[in-house]
Amino acid sequence: MEYNFVGKTILVVEDEGINQFFFEKALKKTRANLFFVKDGVEAIEMIQENSEIDLVLMDVRLPRMNGIDATARIKEINPEMPVIIQTANALPTIHDSAVESGCNEFITKPIKIETLLSILNKYLIY
Repeated sequence: MEYNFVGKTILVVEDEGINQFFFEKALKKTRANLFFVKDGVEAIEMIQENSEIDLVLMDVRLPRMNGIDATARIKEINPEMPVIIQTANALPTIHDSAVESGCNEFITKPIKIETLLSILNKYLIY
């Protein structure tokens, strides 16, 4: 299926270069605008400074501030902001913490591109 996210902006919060590359390649055909930051502190700053961001793809394990704490803070700033937690750690405690932080979805790595695009479509195309 083809996805068209023209005019939508996604903030990708990911500190691993290979994972940033994955998201860049996976989302290229959607024509979404992408911002990349490497930690939760930068993610919060981007949300505060950029009203055009439509969705956040948030890793859990990050330097300075983890993705769960950053998600909770983003939801305080903008409760309507969709935050999709993505992590390699599928432990129930991580999932529960992510849900408690206010995330809208939780996906585990390795991420299937079609699953990712389907979830993004759910939140970007109303």
